[in-house]
Amino acid sequence: MIKKWKVTIPELTGRKRRWAYVYLPTMYKAEPRRRFPVLYMFDGHNVFFDADATYGKSWGLAEYLDYHNVPVIVAAVECNHGKNNERLSEYSPFDFSDGKWGSFKGQGKTTMDWFVGSFKPYIDKRFRTLPGRETTMIAGSSMGGLMSLYAVTRYNKTFSRAAALSPSVWVDLPKLTKLLQTAPLGPDTVLYMDYGSQELGNHKDMARGLRQVADTLFDRGVFITARFVPHGTHSEASWEKQLPLVMETLMYGLDD
Repeated sequence: MIKKWKVTIPELTGRKRRWAYVYLPTMYKAEPRRRFPVLYMFDGHNVFFDADATYGKSWGLAEYLDYHNVPVIVAAVECNHGKNNERLSEYSPFDFSDGKWGSFKGQGKTTMDWFVGSFKPYIDKRFRTLPGRETTMIAGSSMGGLMSLYAVTRYNKTFSRAAALSPSVWVDLPKLTKLLQTAPLGPDTVLYMDYGSQELGNHKDMARGLRQVADTLFDRGVFITARFVPHGTHSEASWEKQLPLVMETLMYGLDD
């Protein structure tokens, strides 16, 4: 079951409304006393419905979770679709410049403060969640993947697990690496991260970036699964194919 409604993020876009989504697992109604882990996701419009997806293809996450009876709530929020690529600002922890798109002020902290301070409390109040850090996860792809890395490190008191598919570590690899080296991390932090083999030429040194992030977090004791996906591309269709390993990594030990 998926519920869909409009929300505002005043700190970012004032009164402008965007879609929020919540997926409830197959057993949610049948087990009224049961509470569930929560997976928060970026680019919510691309998660469930092809009709809402930017390029007409979603992750198909609800169908996967229903078929496998995964006991998890998924809460996702649409990105900013502004004509000036405001999504890049909302989903970046750092100021950066891109030769194609221009210069951007990183609003990732503002975005995450809203997720943690407004969206998560709303979800915890309205649905039967397990609200603790150990059962709270976050995931995204591309710029949303970068934000997932940021969230699970900078906001590790809230999120213990993350999935970063095709993360845009090229935005500012030195600053990201410093964050990963210095942010306080709980000993049970879990991360799934990947790149598709067909996207490695999209930006300079993408393979090196993945290795550097993976090595940094491995050295800090993070339970990390990092991989190059054979023939993988920078697309929802490719990310959908990774769902079995993504969900196995995130839910390991939580669905017993």
